[in-house]
Amino acid sequence: MKAIEMRDILEYRFLSNVRFAPGGERAAFVLAKADEEENCYEQRLWLYEKGRLRQLTDLGKEGSFVWLDEERLLFPALRSAKEKKRGDAHEEFTSYYALDLRGGEALPFLSLPFAAGELKVLDEGRFAVSGSVDKRCPELYAADEESRGKVRKEREEDKDYEVFDELPYWFNGQGVTNGKRQRLFLVEREPLTITPLTELPETLLDFTVLGDEIFFAVQRRESRQQIRGFRLRSRNWKTGEERTLLENRELCFAGIEAVGEKLWLFATEARRFGLNENSWVYTVDPGSGELALLRAEEYSMYCSVGSDCRLGGGRQQAPRGDSLYHLTTREGDCHLYRLDPDGGDRPVIEKPGSIDAFDVHGDEALLIALYDMGLQELFRADLKTGAIERISHFNDEALAGRYVAKPQPLSICSGGTEIGGWVLLPKDFDPAKKYPAVFDIHGGPKTVYGPVFYHEMQLWAGMGYFVFFCNPTGSDGRDNAFADIRGKYGTVDYDNLMDFCDAVLEAYPQIDRDRVCETGGSYGGFMTNWIIGHTDRFCCAASQRSISNWLSFWGTSDIGFDFTPDQNAGDLYGSPEKLWARSPLAYAKDVKTPTLFIHSDEDYRCPLEQGLQMFSALVDRGMEARLCLFHGENHELSRSGKPKHRLRRLQEITDWFEKHAKGETHDEKTG
Repeated sequence: MKAIEMRDILEYRFLSNVRFAPGGERAAFVLAKADEEENCYEQRLWLYEKGRLRQLTDLGKEGSFVWLDEERLLFPALRSAKEKKRGDAHEEFTSYYALDLRGGEALPFLSLPFAAGELKVLDEGRFAVSGSVDKRCPELYAADEESRGKVRKEREEDKDYEVFDELPYWFNGQGVTNGKRQRLFLVEREPLTITPLTELPETLLDFTVLGDEIFFAVQRRESRQQIRGFRLRSRNWKTGEERTLLENRELCFAGIEAVGEKLWLFATEARRFGLNENSWVYTVDPGSGELALLRAEEYSMYCSVGSDCRLGGGRQQAPRGDSLYHLTTREGDCHLYRLDPDGGDRPVIEKPGSIDAFDVHGDEALLIALYDMGLQELFRADLKTGAIERISHFNDEALAGRYVAKPQPLSICSGGTEIGGWVLLPKDFDPAKKYPAVFDIHGGPKTVYGPVFYHEMQLWAGMGYFVFFCNPTGSDGRDNAFADIRGKYGTVDYDNLMDFCDAVLEAYPQIDRDRVCETGGSYGGFMTNWIIGHTDRFCCAASQRSISNWLSFWGTSDIGFDFTPDQNAGDLYGSPEKLWARSPLAYAKDVKTPTLFIHSDEDYRCPLEQGLQMFSALVDRGMEARLCLFHGENHELSRSGKPKHRLRRLQEITDWFEKHAKGETHDEKTG
């Protein structure tokens, strides 16, 4: 049996955005695969109908869609030479094509003069569409060609400059967002008529459709984004009647959904457990605007199970009748639950693994899931019985004849709290031999690791490493209190991690204690930086997209100005000593562990300067350190970065482990 190899990830298929057609007779989804030559991902639309799968598009650029009706799909694309030229010039527009399943090529359907986001179909000729505009020229979408040309010329002349006058001024994965606002538009196709439903300084938070009304939540946005407060408004898309249903200054808005004849609103005061507090569910009467608490939820209503084998997203919630089906993370798994109008939340599908996206129609659900230590596939679930049937086999060949390590569960008691985790055994494990190991720490901190396929972990197991991982205090999968580590970073979580490491070494004496490597990204990168400043038990470490200094993180991260004081129970003005005490950089003088740093120059979540500071401190003291900087990548490098960059990242980390745990280098192994 062959081991998983680094380049195998180029052959994996990734599924996303599964959606039933309105009548439920068929469904479509997106299938993606890496294209190493072009250093990108090809994405195509596929159809599921009558138990069969077939490919619908073949240009490799179709990453999203909506159902126009039972027979037609609508998707954004640049297909004509003119559209591609406009796209190369960074002109703000969105072209949609319609694909008729009964035959024929995809044909131009609608072109919008702004960068469109979500589109909801009202009827064949009318749509509710969100879009991004610039506050400096918010009506550009309605300008004539001469005016638009002047703006393009001005932007070309100013392309070497950025002016910031608000927070946040950039956002991970979106680049510079200073001055950008989300607006909601009512679009009529023929003749093309675009009616704005929101006005600056409002920015759109979310919207949904119930009957003849579009309901949308907005927040007044001045120079600093606020975490609390919103206004809920509506527009009758047939009569044009507008009204305000609700104004609230206390809740942190998280989303809105039309369920049955009511609106369900997801929000939290964030006062009990901070910004990571799970949203409660409220109902809003669509007539009176009356707000009522439906469920004081203690668990997350989405998937937070980590994996590096996904690309794209999909539905985390889907209404059916008067109930809402939703994903929820429990321990290391993601299940499907149903929230009913009586406030009861009931499990529907609890198979171990991770449901990454889903949709429902009638008594059937379609799931994109990581099950049975395999890669993503499409599954059909019976909502009455919970029975699951596998539909697709896109990744069978990629894993055929490969050693896939099965996670061995291991739970410990640390500080009076049960901490769950897993261990992967090395390929061809021999109990009489000694092996190196890798301790992998997840990001978040409010995410989880679980018993699902993780390419990098399987790679290392196939190379002869034990790999182990766990969910310390601060992780998702349990209640709010467990996830709350405000003011405790590097304390209880550090103890949990070290206790788990001790338990693994005790349970598996075949691990060579002098050859244990450690790595982690984001929060896991923070913990890596913290760990090397507080122990020298690891032979080497790889710190990825990390936090090293909360004082500078506060002013440079896209979430820093809210996340920093919330998570550290201190702020820059009144208690900077609290931020410094929780900063790994403060303990860099004690580092003795050879450390590799991985960072990206467009990572605005954990900015480059965080990695540079820690790297500089180690080199300044004569410690062995290396930093690999990726241009044009952001915080998602390990999950959705360009294929060649993902390979190089993994090669850097693996070579670092091989050098320090086995005394080998990539050059020595390859000659």
